[in-house]
Order: sequence, then C-alpha cells, then structure tokens
Amino acid sequence: MGDELLNTSMVDVKPEFPAASSDPKTGTPLLLEIKNLTKHFLVRRPLFKDKVVVHAVDDVSLFVGRGETLGLVGESGSGKTTVGRCALLLIRPTSGEVYFEGTNLVALKSEALRSLRKKMQMVFQDPADSLNPRFTCRATLLDALGHAEVNDKRKRLERSVQLLEQVGLETSDLDKYPHQFSGGQQQRVSIARALAFDPHLLILDEPTASLDVSVKTQITQLLGQLQEKLGHSYVLISHDLSNVKHVSDRVAVMYLGQIVEVGNTSEVFANPMHPYTRVLIESVPIPNPFLVRKPNVLKGEIPSPISPPSGCRFHTRCPKKMDICSQVEPLLKSVAPNRLVACNLFD
Repeated sequence: MGDELLNTSMVDVKPEFPAASSDPKTGTPLLLEIKNLTKHFLVRRPLFKDKVVVHAVDDVSLFVGRGETLGLVGESGSGKTTVGRCALLLIRPTSGEVYFEGTNLVALKSEALRSLRKKMQMVFQDPADSLNPRFTCRATLLDALGHAEVNDKRKRLERSVQLLEQVGLETSDLDKYPHQFSGGQQQRVSIARALAFDPHLLILDEPTASLDVSVKTQITQLLGQLQEKLGHSYVLISHDLSNVKHVSDRVAVMYLGQIVEVGNTSEVFANPMHPYTRVLIESVPIPNPFLVRKPNVLKGEIPSPISPPSGCRFHTRCPKKMDICSQVEPLLKSVAPNRLVACNLFD
C-alpha cells in the first residue's frame, strides 16, 4: 500500500521481555495481547507530486485468551485486516507492542520471529489468491509441512492425508490444482495448510466472504469443530455481524482505525452502547419476512484515513453527536463489567 513509516529497528541482543497480562479466568499469560498498536502508511500522490500519511490503525489495544474467539468487526476501511496482519508481523507496526505467549514479537529478530510465527497462522479472504495455482494440493501441504520441520517424507505424506481428512476432503484430492476445486474446497485447503503448523492462534480474515451462503455455513461449522477438537484461538475479522454473533465469545468494534467498543458478544448484541455499534447491529437483516424493522442506515461515507475528523472520529455521522464530540477524542474506558466503550456520552 506504499511506503511504511517508522518501522521498529531490530535489536542485536534478545532482551528480557515482560510477561503479557494474565487471563483473569486461568491466571496464565494471554495467548495474544496487542498494546497501543499504531500503523501509518506513506502513500504517494502522483497528481500532487507529494506523499500523505494514511492513519490505518491508531492506538489499538486488544487481547485474545486461550481457546477463545474474538470477533473484530466494522465497515470496510476501518483497519480490521491491518490489525490482523500487524498481529502476525506480516507488516510491522509504526509503534506499539504485540505479545504472543508472553513474548514481544515487535522486538524479535527475523529468525526468532519466524520460529514463533509458526504458532500463528492466517486464513485469507480469497483462497484462490492465497493458493499457488501451479501447486497441487499435495505440493501445497508438503511445502507447508517442510516449513513446519516435518522432515521425513513418509511422515509428511501421512500428515497431508490427515490434514485433508480434518478439513473434510478426500485423499483423491491431493493431486488436484486449485482451479479444480470449488471455492469452499479451496478454503478447506487453505485451512489445512494453516493447520500443518499446529498453530495456537488463527487469524481468520473474512474466511467466508467470497463463498455462497450454504458453503459459508459449512466452513463456519468446520472452524467450530476444529476449535473444539484442537483448542485453537481465533481472531475472526468480519463485517458479517450475524456470523460473528453466533461464533464469537467476545467482539471488538472498529471505526476508522480505532476501537470504539469491546465486550462479551451476547451483551454487546443485546445492549450496544456505542452509537456506531448500535447502527451496525440494527442494520443486520432479520430472517423473518413477517417482522418489519425501520432501517437505521448510517448517513454519508466513512471519512478518509488520510485526514481523520478531529475529536471523535464518528461524530460526522453520529446520530447522537454533541458539541464536545468534534473537539474531544473519547478514550476507550470501562463503562460496565467486561465492557469498554469510547464515547463522550459516557463521560
């Protein structure tokens, strides 16, 4: 997306990292903790012959517990995918810290980061783009297992067959190319490739967005079965709130690069506190033709991340805006048990 700003330099000697915060339920270090994450990009504007700063993510803090699914929702352009990629250090944050199992990934040198990243995998939105069209399913899985340091050829082949069975494919699918699979089957291959590393965390970036409705359900059920069996943690990036409602333990709502609300999924959907969260939830279609609900549609487009609005970034579209909202940026703070909201209504 352009030149990156202020990449954190590597250190020559591995320092002692502070442990991540503890899970209140188990007392063990959180699986993933993101602290004050910021990511800005420099983008060239050929017409104006200059560069501008894109505020993709600004001061985001999140955590994911072991065996938990965190839903990350918001409109397109809110910064959800950037947060996911920064969590895996696929792109380096401008500032902030990313702790995985107590280790700060941002401060690691490339070799140590590569080793630890095997426990964190990503499933991308479009499997057709994420799979090598020249690789058969066999070659894709064998390559992944090679990087996972399964060096015995026989064990790699046996593991490939096991992975296919785990995601609901047949051994006969090993020698098929991506174009010979349906969209749902391609996504199953992508999930199998991620599982080759026995990861503890999967970042799911709109994993069902490009699939038919019936196939979406199948992939969602598959991910749930795998989590129950293998104990993975998920970060589910999605704008499909109905799906997030049914599969996530907690949900974080993003708007224009910032978190505006975090809470237990059932509580957030039952009682959304931030005006943006309320509008998002009220815009979800009701699967009942006899129920009529007045649509609550946001006015206008999401502002440009090149020049975010002053004060609360949502005030230009907020149905409950006050004079203070254009002047004071609200902080994300606790307003109820297990509920964080960034809104001047709660000051």
